[in-house]
Amino acid sequence: MARYWDTTNYPQPTDEELKANAKATAKKAADKGKEFHPIIISGRTIAKSWWGKAWCDNLERYADYDTRLPRGRRYVKTGAVVDLQINKGKILARVQGTRKTPYKIEIRISPLSEQQIERITDRCGTKVENLAKLLDGDFPTELKEIFIGEGGLFPKSREISFNCSCPDWAVMCKHVAATLYGVGARLDEDPLLFFSLRGVDTDRFVNVVIDNRCETMLANIDKPSSRILNNIDLSEIFGIC
Repeated sequence: MARYWDTTNYPQPTDEELKANAKATAKKAADKGKEFHPIIISGRTIAKSWWGKAWCDNLERYADYDTRLPRGRRYVKTGAVVDLQINKGKILARVQGTRKTPYKIEIRISPLSEQQIERITDRCGTKVENLAKLLDGDFPTELKEIFIGEGGLFPKSREISFNCSCPDWAVMCKHVAATLYGVGARLDEDPLLFFSLRGVDTDRFVNVVIDNRCETMLANIDKPSSRILNNIDLSEIFGIC
């Protein structure tokens, strides 16, 4: 028996149809002078960097959404995410579906708390090279637990709210899932977008880390280092005759 709310029998577009619709949408946008930022996946892997992989792994921990994630992966891999823009605490996207006009998606991510920001600031400040690695897109293993450990900085499902213009009544539709996977791919290109997405002012974050590090160094300037050798016969240490 058919049911009003049963959407499982809706025909799903083929990969070829999604690609054709996405190509037509891109051309139409270009003709109107609109600048789209599509997600283009090369190869079978959505994300390749630590940042992108960690984001996608975190997404797949959301047990409430596991029924929609496979379709989202298929959509993002076929180029259905024709536009994705990450702003402070918000993701705006257009995702191609069965119809020629793409669906509009808005996803909001709760900002990090002051305590969470202080944690990452303090940990980066202990080693300046940690900050340099973050800025270069490399991930320092010393900070791993802060991001993906208990109470980590990657968002929990309860910290994400979303809306899609499609008629699917599911908690998370495939278009939203494709958008979230697209964020993982975009973090491959610019990992600092993670901080913007979580409501962190990147420039201020960098300045605070550097200022705190300088204050620590100045506070210890008069303290002798334990690595300084005082009154020790170097000839005994190195076997110099």
